[in-house]
Amino acid sequence: MMCRMKFSHTLFALIALCISFGVSPCLAKSSQVNATELSEVATHPAKMDWWLDDKFGLFIHWGPSSVASVEIGWARASHPFDHQGKLELMPDAEYDALYKQFNPVDFDADQLVRTAKAAGMKYLVFTAKHHDGFSNWATELSDYNSMNAPYGRDICKELADAVHKHGLKLGWYYSTRDWSHPDYLVGDNSQYNDYYHGQIRELLTNYGQVDVLWFDHVAGKWSDYRFEELFGMIYELQPQILVNNRAAKFVFRHKAGTPTPELFALTKGDYETPEGKIGNFRVDYPWETCMPMSKGPDGHGGWSYRPEAVTASFEKCAQMLAACVTGGGNMLLNVGPMPSGELRSEELANLKALKPWMQTYGESIYGTRAGPYVSGQWGGACHKGNVIYLHVFEWADGQLSLPTLPRKVLHCEALGGESVSFTQNADALTIRLHESKMRSLRRTFKPTERSLHRVLKLTLEPGADMALIPVEGHVAKQQHGTLVNPMCE
Repeated sequence: MMCRMKFSHTLFALIALCISFGVSPCLAKSSQVNATELSEVATHPAKMDWWLDDKFGLFIHWGPSSVASVEIGWARASHPFDHQGKLELMPDAEYDALYKQFNPVDFDADQLVRTAKAAGMKYLVFTAKHHDGFSNWATELSDYNSMNAPYGRDICKELADAVHKHGLKLGWYYSTRDWSHPDYLVGDNSQYNDYYHGQIRELLTNYGQVDVLWFDHVAGKWSDYRFEELFGMIYELQPQILVNNRAAKFVFRHKAGTPTPELFALTKGDYETPEGKIGNFRVDYPWETCMPMSKGPDGHGGWSYRPEAVTASFEKCAQMLAACVTGGGNMLLNVGPMPSGELRSEELANLKALKPWMQTYGESIYGTRAGPYVSGQWGGACHKGNVIYLHVFEWADGQLSLPTLPRKVLHCEALGGESVSFTQNADALTIRLHESKMRSLRRTFKPTERSLHRVLKLTLEPGADMALIPVEGHVAKQQHGTLVNPMCE
């Protein structure tokens, strides 16, 4: 992963964009939105339907770096053609030799996938190769791979078999950057292009159906790469695969040159990837937040196993997922297995806690689309058919007041069985928690205790599509403030 890499998104700022609650856009009332431009939700290819519905995936960063409890890739001292990051570094020779101790005898791919599935995750993305160049599969193109470690097994195959067995979708993370390969960005880079294209071919040929290819930035210039050839091969081998937006996302853009519009469109991929933070609210283009469940005490790294890392609470994980879904995105939640192959107890506990949460609240996650209320400090909304789900993070004395809906609310309930009541008039929709819960809120003083995540289900009478409805006086540029950088508290 990139360290402290900034991501930008198209924001609905300065203008209020009316986007349909369904298919057709319609203008909002002037009291709700001061619209100067109309934007339709993009028509996404059918191959993205499963991804847009599934919402939640498991990211796994793992390799020999776990032996030394250092950050994967970034702990290696040399980062050719790249920035140095902000982590403690290890001499190249020492880092590159860690694979000789890599023997995760307790790794159980089947158990890990079953745990992810029970937690409500629908797809899995694994680091086949990170920036350090170590390959977690039986590649024929390099000796620096898991078959030549004491473990001596094809980790990608074990995971692919388990994923297919249990009905999840499979994704490979592949770093085009390779800080240990002798041909990387040498001369015209043709030898390295041959190498990494060959590795991608292996990953898309030898492991059955692959649903996601997750690249992670490149260094050099546009002229150093044969992207048309690469993408042609990818879609020939796996026609329905989804590719993220980092295959040609250059580390130093100002030095990369300018591609043709056609090449830029090709390498843009299928979705954007805000990292380590909740993406901005947007429904015009797919996005997926990749989020480490644990981070270093200084806020850096934490993608791979580091024993000193601080793990987010289960409650924070649930809030982050809700914020992604109501903001129009997916969440790829990361874990970093220990050198034994097992998960840290804190990360495993969070995954296990997600199982009952998803059993209760999963209907407000899967198959939904963001809106009609725009996310903000209060929480966010998503919808499915004639139902709106409200994920509420903040209450004012046990009460939530939102701009009214253009359709009548027939019924309001809190998922999980908590008692709520509501009133709706021409100006507002007001929801109240049961009086006993209101008294509980009045007795609390700590901000973390006042923020109670509740999920409300509103059943609406059938009617016309609805436009986006700003809640906090404007279309929010970011979502719930404590979730923008949720691990730095």
